[in-house]
Amino acid sequence: MSKKTYQLILQIGIYISFLSVFLVFKNLLFPYITSKQITFNIITELLFIIWVAYVVKYPSARPRWSYISFGLIVFFLAVLVSCFTGVDFNLSFWGDVERMLGFFHIFHFLLFYFIIITVFRKWPDWRNLFIVSVSAAALISLYALINNVSMSTIGNTAYVSGYLIFNIYFSFILFFRGKNWLIKSIYPVLALIMLLAFRKADTSGAYVGLAASILVLLSLYLILHKNKKIRIYSSAFLLILVFSVSFIFLNKESALVQGNNFLKNTTREISLNKNTFQTRLISWRAALKDFKNHPILGTGHGNYAITFDKYFEPKFYTFTSSETYFDRAHNNIIDIASTTGAVGLLTYLSIFMAVGYYLILGYRQDKININEFVLISALITAYFIQNLAVFDSLVTYLSLMVVLGFVYWLTNKNEIEEIEEEHDQPLNNQEIYTFAVVGLIVLSILYQYNIKPLKMLIGTIKAQIVLAQPGGDIISVVDIHKKALSYNTVLDRDSRTVLIRLISGNINSLKNIGSQPAKEILDYAISLASANVDYNKEDSLNQLMLAQAYDTAARFSADGNQDTFYHYADRALEAVNESIAASPGRVTVYFSKAQIFMTRGEADKAIDTLKYAVSLNEDYVDSHCNLSRFLLSLGREEEGFQAMDKCIDKGGTGNLYPAQYVKLLINHYAELESKANIARVIKLYELLANNLEPNDAKIWVNLASLYAREGNKDKAIDAARKAIEYDPSIKDAAEDFIKKLEEL
Repeated sequence: MSKKTYQLILQIGIYISFLSVFLVFKNLLFPYITSKQITFNIITELLFIIWVAYVVKYPSARPRWSYISFGLIVFFLAVLVSCFTGVDFNLSFWGDVERMLGFFHIFHFLLFYFIIITVFRKWPDWRNLFIVSVSAAALISLYALINNVSMSTIGNTAYVSGYLIFNIYFSFILFFRGKNWLIKSIYPVLALIMLLAFRKADTSGAYVGLAASILVLLSLYLILHKNKKIRIYSSAFLLILVFSVSFIFLNKESALVQGNNFLKNTTREISLNKNTFQTRLISWRAALKDFKNHPILGTGHGNYAITFDKYFEPKFYTFTSSETYFDRAHNNIIDIASTTGAVGLLTYLSIFMAVGYYLILGYRQDKININEFVLISALITAYFIQNLAVFDSLVTYLSLMVVLGFVYWLTNKNEIEEIEEEHDQPLNNQEIYTFAVVGLIVLSILYQYNIKPLKMLIGTIKAQIVLAQPGGDIISVVDIHKKALSYNTVLDRDSRTVLIRLISGNINSLKNIGSQPAKEILDYAISLASANVDYNKEDSLNQLMLAQAYDTAARFSADGNQDTFYHYADRALEAVNESIAASPGRVTVYFSKAQIFMTRGEADKAIDTLKYAVSLNEDYVDSHCNLSRFLLSLGREEEGFQAMDKCIDKGGTGNLYPAQYVKLLINHYAELESKANIARVIKLYELLANNLEPNDAKIWVNLASLYAREGNKDKAIDAARKAIEYDPSIKDAAEDFIKKLEEL
């Protein structure tokens, strides 16, 4: 092929790769991630075959030496080495389905970078690339705004925010490069659309990053611009921005701020007291404590969870009872330092040092104009700062490689454009052999590590669909899942996890299919859990799932052979102890240990375990709720209701089910005439009315009566109207009740 044909094919392929940001295949596990990454991998691998043939046939097209390229290569080498020295090679190299950020996947972005710096050689090429990127981001933004979905097709608002920051700046690069005012006017409009979607995403780290980048932008214009008016405007805007932001945050409780939803929400989101910031501090402290244990190459790329679990602080639950498993530090610098050590961090920072070096050098040599110097500097600032509260994803990696490639081109464009064009060459043996050898290798990789995982992911969701259908039996579900796992892919761990949880949570379904089939299914679940544990014996979550699988098998075998029962029960206890050893501060693991003790008939040990769990964090309501449930089931009512008092008073009614259990609690508290107990009865009735039995008119009637008794007229009227809605036969009595309340 001719040189231009190669370039055209590769450029079109790069444009097509941006379509991945739109893809959400609902028939895949973790569709927002897998749909995009697998598609991007396949496109990049196909382009790589063509790219290798291109640079082999036309040596002048090969990338030139660059500190940016060198920084990227040594960083990826550091990541690769850490995969072999870390605690879980599979997770480091292949990643998991939820993130798809293993070395194998992120390596595709390095290939993407080398392809774009090879074939985007003139400004019109880069203009088209920026237009494609900005257009994609604008469509993502429109989708979010029109459908009122803040995460758009990306699946995570933090990812959306980071992605939009890049493309807002890309739109201004296009604006300042443009010559036709009609076309130029489109770019600020697109930037505005993206800003609206950025606001909708409402991510605090991105707010800080964008604000910091604007400060850098204005400061650089103030210092460097030769136009006096621009310097004056920049200084004025800079002062206004600094004063406004300072005033808003110093007076965030004022009527002015509280009366504006945007300002109120922004000041609330950007706060050191915010729960999510406090949980991140706990995470970051864990990384700091552990760094001395793995200072050179860390725990291995992607293995942050091992560090987080090891130093998990029970007070984490004071700030949130959800999202308690951090597989990333939610700070890119800390994450890289923790998982790839000092080597990884220094090589990562070297990339941006190289960018800074080339920007300054290019600006001084007039290779880079003031606008692009300022815009790229501000963009890198925004990216770097917002990543102090999050981590990279496909959309930010994609955009970052475009920025790095653009800086490479800006500082090498004269040399690139001056290279004498090679004459087109006919098809030769070297080209054929390159296509054959590289094509065979890459296509084999493509099938083994993209197509087969794709089939596994489809099969996993197919099994879930069958389970959700009427008449869907667990045997069919397991058979479909076995078929999915028969592909034996490097990404099986998440599919295994899905099935392990399904089997462990459906012991009643197992009892309906016969002893032998159920035992086979339970043993299969145990084998899957064991396979996940084999990746890393110190993985607390995988050890916990193994313990739960063994405990389910033990409970199923409780009425049969006692040797079989204790075979499972003993191993359940061993596994849960391993889980606790890996994360001693994780309160919820003790709940599972208590259940295992109950299965074994060791009630006192179960209660002692739960009391210890309570002692780890007295403010964690779930501990009180679990302790109460266990005590009451053992007939220890005095202690049980003392714990239940705390469960209800601390807002833990969401842990209480089924409805019959809640009604028993209502009967107990209704007999005790005190204001505190009436308040508890109301909370329990609210649980029934809003969650467990919302269609029961009697519950709404009782709730209306309780509200009226406590003087809460509006709620009493609303509850009475709900009662009418579910039982029209009581309409007359309910309306009399409402009328009397309205007359008060």
